[in-house]
Amino acid sequence: MASKQEFKVVVDIGTTKITALAGIRNENSRIEILGHDRVPSRGIKRGIVQNPEEFAGALRHLITRLEEQVEGKIRVVDVTMAGQGITTLTFEGTRYIESGLVSQFDVDYLEKEAYNMPLEPGYRIYHMFPKSYAIGDESNVIVPVGHEGRKMTACYTLITAPASYRDTVEKAVSRCGLQLGSFVLSPLAIAEAVISEEEKDLGVVVADIGGGTTKVTVFSEGRLIYMAVIPFAGEVITRDIKEGCSILQKWAEQLKIQYGQAMGDFAEEEKVVTIPGHSGWEPKEISFKSLAYIIQARLEEIIDSLLYQIEKSGLLSHSAQGIVVSGGTCKLPNLLQLVKFRTGMDARLGFSQVRAASGNDFDKPAFLTALGMLQLSLASRDLSQYKKTSRQGGFKEIAKEKTGTGFLSNLGKKVTQQISLIFEDDDANT
Repeated sequence: MASKQEFKVVVDIGTTKITALAGIRNENSRIEILGHDRVPSRGIKRGIVQNPEEFAGALRHLITRLEEQVEGKIRVVDVTMAGQGITTLTFEGTRYIESGLVSQFDVDYLEKEAYNMPLEPGYRIYHMFPKSYAIGDESNVIVPVGHEGRKMTACYTLITAPASYRDTVEKAVSRCGLQLGSFVLSPLAIAEAVISEEEKDLGVVVADIGGGTTKVTVFSEGRLIYMAVIPFAGEVITRDIKEGCSILQKWAEQLKIQYGQAMGDFAEEEKVVTIPGHSGWEPKEISFKSLAYIIQARLEEIIDSLLYQIEKSGLLSHSAQGIVVSGGTCKLPNLLQLVKFRTGMDARLGFSQVRAASGNDFDKPAFLTALGMLQLSLASRDLSQYKKTSRQGGFKEIAKEKTGTGFLSNLGKKVTQQISLIFEDDDANT
């Protein structure tokens, strides 16, 4: 077994909960969980830290409990989170090769141009994925270095978000006496946990319907091509039940979990549930069918927004494997049928693809994002240096904020921006 000095600690920041895992990779190349815990979120709205002091208090409590399990001091944490400000950019650059043989310097040159492309004020590049290389008349070159040709065109997918995402987390982590290691946007972490390399190659969508947001990640031909966040999910369904049935929030959440389902037509016609009265009001009866139709109406809006993002990504639905649905909301009965009906694509529930030595305890929606993040953390000592250029894709976390205009290639460059932030900040309580 690996020594305790080698264990990694990851923290998944969500709207409703903060989850932490500590683990190592054992001699059988399986992830072994040394400790796990979660606490209710504080200071978080739609996945974003809005009150660093409250968040730091919750994180401090979580780490203290985790230290008791691992019987050691935790000093560094890798963090994953996401908010609706995530934006997908596509960079395309061209370079002429004087020697006629592509070198690593040529590839690095175009990468540097991508890193220095102009961004929205206050935004930074968090991850970069090679999308395609073309050398001369040959397209879809997998490994460009060593190829002969006089002209190389490179296309990269860049994932950007407000620089404040990481900056705020880093300050809160520091208040806990901890150091922030790597910072990964959570759509990438959940995808790492629930889909296979074969699915990435065929083309697949991951839709993580959490508490405050729905995270969308799209893969095609082995590479990540698109990422977005929809600013509503399970909590807004609870709010709809609360308002539609005129009941307290706590009863609305319990109704959703215990009796809710995704399609009203499948709910039992005659069944009702009685909600206790309060403050002198009489108890109230709510039919299973009425409850299901309230849930279905909001789910249809979420799924339609998901389909819009898929269309924006350019993924051809007829040639893709389908949609992998994860997150707490995926436990609603008949959700997959509704997803298939609204999108016309096949769908399955997300379950762990991670080789773990700890049984099935972590194959639950609450731990999947943290488990994917742990796998990424253990795959590289420094995630900021982790990068692949093969068909299997990869990512690179960018440590420097990009707010300038960047330098232009004297050989020409085309930048196409795909904005994933299409929703205004509505009044959803998520």
